Amino acid sequence: MTVMKTARRNFLAHKGRMALSAVAVLLSVAFVCGTLVFTDTMNTTFDKLFAVTNSNVTVTPKEAENSGETPDTGKPQALPASVVGQVEKAEGVKSAEGGVASMAVTVVNSKNENLGSTTGAPTFAGNWTENELRSMKIIEGQAPRGPTDVMIDSDTAKKHHLKLGDDIRTIAVTGDIRSKITGIAAFTVTNPGATVVYFDTATAQQKLIGAPNAFTHVNVTAKDGVSDAQLKQNVASALGADTYKLQTAKEAAADNKKNMDFLDIMKWVMLGFAGIAFLVGIFLIFNTFSMLVAQRTREIGLMRAIGADSGQVLKSVVIEALLLGVVGSILGVAAGIGLAVGLMQLMSQLGMSLSTEDLTIAWTTPVIGIVLGVVVTVISAFIPARRAGKVSPMAALRESGTPGDKKAGRIRAALGLGLTGIGAAALYLAGAADAAGTGAQWLGLGVLFTLIGFIVIGPLLAGVVVRALSAPVLRPFGSIGRLAERNALRNPRRTGATAAALMIGLALVACLSVVGSSMVASATDELDKSVGADFIVQSQTGQPVVPQAEEALRRTPGLAHVTAYREVDAKITAPDGSTEMYGLGVQDPSYAKDIHRKMIAGEHADAYKPGSMSVGSEFATKHQVKLGDELTVAFTGGQTAKLKVAAITSDEGNLDKGMKYVSTAVAEANLPADKMPRPFMVLATAKDGQDDAAYAAVKSALAEYPQYQVLNQTDYKQALKDQVGQLLNVVYALLALAIIVAVLGVVNTLALSVVERTREIGLMRAIGLSRRQLRRMIRLESVVIALFGALLGLGLGMGWGATAHQLLALEGMKILEIPWPTILGVFAGSALVGLLAALVPAFRAGRMNVLNAIASE
Repeated sequence: MTVMKTARRNFLAHKGRMALSAVAVLLSVAFVCGTLVFTDTMNTTFDKLFAVTNSNVTVTPKEAENSGETPDTGKPQALPASVVGQVEKAEGVKSAEGGVASMAVTVVNSKNENLGSTTGAPTFAGNWTENELRSMKIIEGQAPRGPTDVMIDSDTAKKHHLKLGDDIRTIAVTGDIRSKITGIAAFTVTNPGATVVYFDTATAQQKLIGAPNAFTHVNVTAKDGVSDAQLKQNVASALGADTYKLQTAKEAAADNKKNMDFLDIMKWVMLGFAGIAFLVGIFLIFNTFSMLVAQRTREIGLMRAIGADSGQVLKSVVIEALLLGVVGSILGVAAGIGLAVGLMQLMSQLGMSLSTEDLTIAWTTPVIGIVLGVVVTVISAFIPARRAGKVSPMAALRESGTPGDKKAGRIRAALGLGLTGIGAAALYLAGAADAAGTGAQWLGLGVLFTLIGFIVIGPLLAGVVVRALSAPVLRPFGSIGRLAERNALRNPRRTGATAAALMIGLALVACLSVVGSSMVASATDELDKSVGADFIVQSQTGQPVVPQAEEALRRTPGLAHVTAYREVDAKITAPDGSTEMYGLGVQDPSYAKDIHRKMIAGEHADAYKPGSMSVGSEFATKHQVKLGDELTVAFTGGQTAKLKVAAITSDEGNLDKGMKYVSTAVAEANLPADKMPRPFMVLATAKDGQDDAAYAAVKSALAEYPQYQVLNQTDYKQALKDQVGQLLNVVYALLALAIIVAVLGVVNTLALSVVERTREIGLMRAIGLSRRQLRRMIRLESVVIALFGALLGLGLGMGWGATAHQLLALEGMKILEIPWPTILGVFAGSALVGLLAALVPAFRAGRMNVLNAIASE
């Protein structure tokens, strides 16, 4: 009980000093709990949606994926309308209804603005059926009844200010559907952001499938008392075994849920960054307790002198950490729920609607948050607590804050150098690896060991690096700068731990910046060397190019030629007898002019001759294929052909690496018309001297199809840069939490060091140091610590990034680019961070009463 009282009193006595450590715990726990609540809520939203949208049993074509998904042909897989009659005759069937659903559509308003989601949610088009009433209700107007009628979901109508009577256009591979809004339907559950349009059944069949007597699926409703499993069995008997794909409502929901695996990826990525924040928080908590123990050396010595044993002292400090962990974790759980609600509001602003009514807080979430927070806090404080337990009764006679054991410092230095050496060796092996998979394993080990090594060796590096930084940063400030330098060097262990917290976040920033810049530079260089086409037309969402858009492009004046780029799947049997499934590039012969491939044998253009194809050099080497060999190519959904190898392309570089080419004519000869995929990209080349005019003409020709981007080579390079930049910005935003915690660590270290040096500050003030000079000294100390952490982090991160680039080079991305503006900007920003972190501690130091400070013990 005495130990508990002592711990509680010490905790309350130092509550101001504990506050920043509690904030670090709070932020880390909030990130974990916020991530769990946010992803659980998204799962709940989709689970509710999938639970109500599926009928008791759904019948789809055997080769079809989930209902509504569309293959590369742009038309969904279909089954005969006669299946509805067959299903109706099955025992236990209350009703059977043919449905049409397609996701290969784009919906635009009268101003030609895309009404689809901007967050990646799909656009659905289909026929209005009784099954839709499971998840929707008509709130305005009526269901579509004729070929010009359309009904749209209320969320899209509200977002784009649509009302009854407005004109919209639905673009599909079978042609454009021009309609007038006759009805608006609202979801009875949360719509995560999809755009949905409904037509009457005949229009949907003709315009979405291209067949008046077909459906994409059949919705089957069971009679009362008939289970879904029994109904599925009865329908299977009526249709014949393995004729069609049958799923119960639960199975269809599970199938739909498989497409939501990005939720799990998002969760684990965000939890990974929360883990980084926890790691940084460990240094903050460790530093806090180390300094508190050092400041209470005499107090602990007195406790030992009056009978407290080492175990009781250890328990006292651990209980303080436990209290800190509990308080910070409980507040973190509450903050995490608030963070999740904030993320939901943000997603709603971006177009993905998530309702707070679906807010899901599993009982495991607060348990995980509190356990993590408490365990991390106690572990972080254990070494300082153990050190406190070793304080002898004689320490009561000494000054507080005695220096650490020199022998321990030497052991630490040796250990740090050893770990760093192991990490450097692993990075060297990663860079020298011949295979990316092997290299990635060495890279992971190298990153881990060099990071731990730098953390351990931080105090040793502090003496060297801080002195080097002090020359240009602190020395110009004269005696005040020298005092700041000595303060930073006074306790290298503390300075190293404070800087290490900042180092971790900035090392990751530097590494990812180098990798991102190198990827963009390599891709840009490859485009310059390989792409001869002037313009690239493609959809941002991966939709195929519809025939009407391709025809408009081919009719555009000022173009020398247009090349459609498709892909098909085929089983290829090599001369050595091996058979594997591969993707084949299907292009017009003009592709040989649009893309300059380095050749191992033959000419690129020869691959597009009748009965010919090309293969990549790696495939040729692996299967001992040479020019003139015949390969057996079984086109998926089509015929099997014998094709002669007329060209072998080099697999150096990253553009179309490993791709095998055949001509459009060869694919058309071996695939039925309904299996021939639509191009997902179209290349175009302007006539000599007409680049600008042709660019404007192409944009004008495709103006009615806003789902496609028209990019010249400059645009394409910028688009690549923007995509990588957006991804890096998301990563930087997630790393910001760790950097914020690191900054709190700097603030806390300075605040506690000011308390530790109270008497010293009073004496300095007494002999003439002004408040302004004192504040400047503390600010300069903070700046040099921050720059020390930044220098270590950026140097380490660039080393990681350069090694990662060696692995990218194996995949054809051979240009290493260091983003110096970013690196230098981060370094300069670190100085600003150090300056801001010192404001409050410096202000408090300046307000100290001189006499009280001198009298302080």
